[in-house]
Amino acid sequence: MRVVIAEDSVLLRAGLVKLLASGGIEVAAAVAGPDDLLLAVEREQPDLALVDVRMPPTFTDEGVQAALVLKQRWPRVAVLLLSQYVEERYAADLLAEHTGGLGYLLKDRVADVDEFLEAVRRVAAGGTVLDPEVVAQLLARRRTNPVRRLTPRETDVLAAMAEGRSNSAIADTLGIGGHAVEKHVNNIFAKLGLLPAGTDHRRVLAVLRYLEIGDRS
Repeated sequence: MRVVIAEDSVLLRAGLVKLLASGGIEVAAAVAGPDDLLLAVEREQPDLALVDVRMPPTFTDEGVQAALVLKQRWPRVAVLLLSQYVEERYAADLLAEHTGGLGYLLKDRVADVDEFLEAVRRVAAGGTVLDPEVVAQLLARRRTNPVRRLTPRETDVLAAMAEGRSNSAIADTLGIGGHAVEKHVNNIFAKLGLLPAGTDHRRVLAVLRYLEIGDRS
């Protein structure tokens, strides 16, 4: 796996390079700004771009805007955004446009090396990873979401799906059997009105419904 890093903090950028290398992941380039990110991706054609949400010159949403351009130009390149704080609007903006090979994590998660490397690999493989804190805040703002029809256990399963977990990982996390997870997932699809059209596609739609990403009100 080859990764390009975009992070303006010299110390964190160096730490990410070392951390990824320790996991056997090649860092093709490490840059400090959005323009250099796009140039590096064009030159290196990596599997994944690890992007800070806030970068120069204004330190607002340069990383998100660069990620949107990146996904438009090179859709096969996965993107994992890193943020100091929960900024759910930025996660929603990106996920509203793309539904695979995407992740949004708080920088604190980097401290758990194994979990962080697992997230990098999952996103690079085409999955979706959302920080649990982002999921929690998104849910708190959406009281009319149709997922309110779900049982508490079904809601737990859908929340784990939103974090990008597979059925087997959900079973391990919730301490239930694999068949029970499959039953809950099918119930979720039915209650959200998601007709059979490929399990992976329905999972993405269920997560989007859960987060109500399309709602800009």
